[in-house]
Amino acid sequence: MTMLLLSSEEVNENAKMKDVIPAVEDAFAAYHQGTAQMPAKSYIELSQYNGDFRSMPAYLEADDWDAAGIKWVNVHPDNPEKHDFPTVMGTMIYSDPETALPLAIMDGTELTMKRTGAAAAVATDHLAVEGATTLGIIGAGIQSYSQVEAITKVRPIQEIVISDLDEERVENFVQHFGDRFEVREGTTSEAASCDVLSTVTPVRDPIVNRSDVGDQTHINAMGADAEGKQELADEILLEAKLVIDDHAQTTHSGEINVPYSEGTLTDEDIYGDLGEIVAGGKDGRTAADGITVFDSTGLAIQDVATAHVTYQAAHENGNGTEFDLLGQA
Repeated sequence: MTMLLLSSEEVNENAKMKDVIPAVEDAFAAYHQGTAQMPAKSYIELSQYNGDFRSMPAYLEADDWDAAGIKWVNVHPDNPEKHDFPTVMGTMIYSDPETALPLAIMDGTELTMKRTGAAAAVATDHLAVEGATTLGIIGAGIQSYSQVEAITKVRPIQEIVISDLDEERVENFVQHFGDRFEVREGTTSEAASCDVLSTVTPVRDPIVNRSDVGDQTHINAMGADAEGKQELADEILLEAKLVIDDHAQTTHSGEINVPYSEGTLTDEDIYGDLGEIVAGGKDGRTAADGITVFDSTGLAIQDVATAHVTYQAAHENGNGTEFDLLGQA
């Protein structure tokens, strides 16, 4: 049987955000309900290259489909300057759970961008004010584009405020979205006062203070992915209805990892995980809520759900390159 090889362009073409968002939402629910398996993310540290490898396997069973796969991903910060390669690259192997046959090998970098945006959209849909029309983005890197593409699927966003120290990045962002939304450059405070805020920076010292944030702002904290990283001031996390994707990952390397390790923030300050809300075990936003925060570290179940959508669409559309991995064609 032949399998599909899907490039980044083909992943982008077939992983339509309107389909990825509900699939990722199903994945969160499955994880909470116990119909998913997701071993802890494992790391291979490569200090001599200032980088690491991460393996992320998962299986999930939704209402009418199941899927399995593993993503092999790296983080090498020196790549762009030294080698002209991306900092983060990934490869996804998507397999048939019944036979273990690899159905597709696909670019995991584009897949990660899609599922990360989709996770923010799921959180926004459950935690932001219903009529949110303004979106703030802090950090104009590539993930900022995915945040916009996803969040605008679940809220009637009209105005976007982009904040970044890199003027070229800001200009590119404004040009990209300027014909679809009212887009303007703003300060951190101006972005943080929007109805919805996504932070997508690699900082280790908080850049968003409590005084910056609107009283009913929903925040997607997406940037922290390693110990020591933190974008939001402790006061925001302690005041907000705080929702996480996974306790082990967020306390180790998510937005809350620093105050949690210091004892400033404890389990008592965590409202729950997103899967609980999606599955109906806990309420999302209520009339009594002010600031809400979603701490996202990125889960392997999100990758598998997105790979499922991508493979199904590519198979139906006749996209990708067929190849015979097992030599049985």
